[in-house]
Amino acid sequence: MSLSRQRVTLITLGVADLARAERFYAAWGWLRHVSSQAGIVFYQMNGAVLALFGRDDLARDQGRPGADLGTGAMTLAQNYPDKAQTDAAFQAALDAGATCLKTPQPVFWGGYSGYFADPDGHVWEIATNPFWPLDGDGGLTLPDGRD
Repeated sequence: MSLSRQRVTLITLGVADLARAERFYAAWGWLRHVSSQAGIVFYQMNGAVLALFGRDDLARDQGRPGADLGTGAMTLAQNYPDKAQTDAAFQAALDAGATCLKTPQPVFWGGYSGYFADPDGHVWEIATNPFWPLDGDGGLTLPDGRD
């Protein structure tokens, strides 16, 4: 059996304060998975898992003890089917303690999006893309362009 290399099954965010990060994601509406344990928190997503792990512990686990793990060089994104849901998700993140980077607004590519940073500086985009329909669970499969 050969598995596709074009997949992500686990995203781990290095955080400065695990308890603070867990409080933020809980306030934003994320549900901690029962597999979580001391030192790491898991969230079941649609076909993948998000984990929160202390930055120092993550650097050691990567074989780079003492490395300065940065944030902001990548974006995690959630797409919503319309502007109202995009605005609601964005506001919920701000209410949970996120920092607004750019309020949701029409963008050059024809969609609507905004950016915020979680308490550790991890950047999230909340968007509506009229060219990318979502399935019933909010999953995204890129159109094949043959229509």
